[in-house]
Amino acid sequence: MLNQIDLRGRTPSLAELRRIVPRAELSVDVATDTVRPLLADLQQRGGEALRELGERFDGVRPPHLRVPATALREALESLDPQIRAALDEAIRRVRDVDADQVRADDVTEVAPGALVTQRWVPVRRVGMYVPGGRAVLPSSVVMNVVPAQTAGVPELAVASPPQKEFGGLPHPTILAACELLGVTEVYAVGGAQAIGMFAYGAEGIENPGEQPLACDPVDLITGPGNVYVAAAKRLVQGMVGIDSEAGPTEIAILADDTADADHVASDLISQAEHDPLAGAVLVTDSPDLAAATLKRVAARTEATAHSARVTEALTGTQSAVILVDDIEQGLRVVDAYAAEHLEIHTANARELAFRVNNAGAIFVGPYAPVSLGDYCAGSNHVLPTGGCAAYSSGLGVQTFLKGVHVVEYDEAALKEVADHVVTLANSENLPAHGEAVRARFEG
Repeated sequence: MLNQIDLRGRTPSLAELRRIVPRAELSVDVATDTVRPLLADLQQRGGEALRELGERFDGVRPPHLRVPATALREALESLDPQIRAALDEAIRRVRDVDADQVRADDVTEVAPGALVTQRWVPVRRVGMYVPGGRAVLPSSVVMNVVPAQTAGVPELAVASPPQKEFGGLPHPTILAACELLGVTEVYAVGGAQAIGMFAYGAEGIENPGEQPLACDPVDLITGPGNVYVAAAKRLVQGMVGIDSEAGPTEIAILADDTADADHVASDLISQAEHDPLAGAVLVTDSPDLAAATLKRVAARTEATAHSARVTEALTGTQSAVILVDDIEQGLRVVDAYAAEHLEIHTANARELAFRVNNAGAIFVGPYAPVSLGDYCAGSNHVLPTGGCAAYSSGLGVQTFLKGVHVVEYDEAALKEVADHVVTLANSENLPAHGEAVRARFEG
């Protein structure tokens, strides 16, 4: 079912490895051509454009673009108690992990009377996108909202697609999760148009008997989505901040002959279940494990609920079994791949985990599957995809904080360094910079 790539006996360079490792054939560039006029229309017509786009893409014209407070309360009141208990536990664990990520201000005395303070200031307003297509993802509400709240963000807005079967509101489980977390600004807006609404703001959003008449622009947009959401994020980046473009999900598993083939197969399938473009990659030095895993993948795929979707993902160009000479070569492969999720099933899994440089999140050993991280590990499941883990991190408290330097010098401290400032200013042919310092000691 999966393609096979044999690297045994070869020593490819990093550049070659990046070409060899499997990737989805996905073009955000192509999607931008579709999204650009949509965003332009939204800027001109605001709420009316959002209603029309809901009807066009989601099959329903939302009666309420901003979800009424009563709908949020009713969604939580009718939530299955087991789902509520699971969400409560997920929230608790993510809060515990996030609490340790909060950063204190740093004060450095660079010389007597010369202080530089690094302040950590929360972003003022954040728009969070929660998909609602193939799967309902209340866990994404948790993963976006909890670190933002921990960082101290004062204004949070959530958007999720309107659902025809729920009268044009987002899925009630999404609404319940928002209510559980105290998020009151929720919009029935999906896809690229939600990103545009957050970036530009939108007039004409009003519900009978309620005050809000507009969605104000945000400063930062977070949350996963499809290729059109990624394209919209690319187009608005610079006007607002984004967490990442977040393409299709992916899993890489580094395994030796101690791994359980059934565990490996089930974990590959668990990510393939997300999307036909999801990537599932096994890197192993054991041909026997590879063969056994392929057998278990075939059996489990046939029996799983979303068999057709899983089959499409596992047979795509983005999925493969990669055979390597040894685990050392395997480490080079997974570092080049820079997976969103990396599982390590080896005899020395923890040791290897701390040698990996590039991964969104690393899951160590047989009892830490990616599914745990999706919900209740305490880690965040909004992670960099498509190789972006080589230079970026997953969503966390730091995503929602800005570093601001506060510079305090007294007269003596400035005088001590004045000549150096003037020298450097003159060397750059910016003499007024130096004169601004000299002016304080003239007369």
